[in-house]
Amino acid sequence: MDEPTLIASFTGLEVAVVGDLMMDEYVWGQATRVSPESPVLVISVERESAVPGGAANVAANLMALGARVRVFGAVGDDSKGVELKTVLASQGADVAGIVTDSSRPTTRKTRVVAQSQQVLRVDRESTHAMPDGPSQELAARLKSSLGSVSAVLVSDYAKGVVNDLTIPPVIAQCRDRHVPFLANGKPDNAALLSGATVVTLNVSEALATSGDKRFKTDDIHEAGESLRDALDVEALVVTRGAKGLCVWNREGETVIVPAHPAEVYDVAGAGDTVVSTLTLALAAGADMAQAARLAVRAAAIVVSKVGVATVSASELLSGS
Repeated sequence: MDEPTLIASFTGLEVAVVGDLMMDEYVWGQATRVSPESPVLVISVERESAVPGGAANVAANLMALGARVRVFGAVGDDSKGVELKTVLASQGADVAGIVTDSSRPTTRKTRVVAQSQQVLRVDRESTHAMPDGPSQELAARLKSSLGSVSAVLVSDYAKGVVNDLTIPPVIAQCRDRHVPFLANGKPDNAALLSGATVVTLNVSEALATSGDKRFKTDDIHEAGESLRDALDVEALVVTRGAKGLCVWNREGETVIVPAHPAEVYDVAGAGDTVVSTLTLALAAGADMAQAARLAVRAAAIVVSKVGVATVSASELLSGS
């Protein structure tokens, strides 16, 4: 399939996104002086903004590329949770799969940016495992949607939504229904992803998951094959920043995709863009190599933007 046809076919695909939802907040200003109280910068605030982050940023990436999205995750019983659901719904996402977990606050990451440089981040979150009640409710809502979605995408930030009650039962049903199941994983939860279609990790996560120091070198071929076997997934993708990414599939093939040259302003959210593009490409019928090449191009576009951002289908087409 040629790439323009592939990208055009993203429109209308429906994806279930499950994972840790966050609000990415920004305080924009100028560093005007050093505080007389302590040796820290004083930021003169000019404006503030907020966008959906974490798994919600994955949803935003998918919608920017033309897909319809159902979001499954948890928010706290607070005003920020209401705001996050409202913003996602206003962007076109179906938020009926979001449960309320009163044991945690809605995750917020507040970045202070001065002269276009991030100088501080403040996190308000809880990382304990989500209780059984909300976990079972989330899994039930997700499983009921599998008959109508083209793919399931898990975005794990190790905040408790991905656990043994929410993910393994859904993977089993996806395999029975032949629904692609992709996950942007974290080392602590990697074992829960056994049976997935694709798992993506960055180099540090691959090293932490496997303990294999070859992931820090260019001699990663056998390391990737071993980790894919250990995870028991159809394909393993390891993103390597400026070196692009590598793919290992069940047939023993290794696909290396170099990074596209780009002026890098901010790598925040680039992994979300990669896994979102991979998901839509595979759901639309691309093979793994073509999907990986498209994902690398999307990452090059998004890192050239300041802050957690998305890539549109038109931007992806213009970069071809």
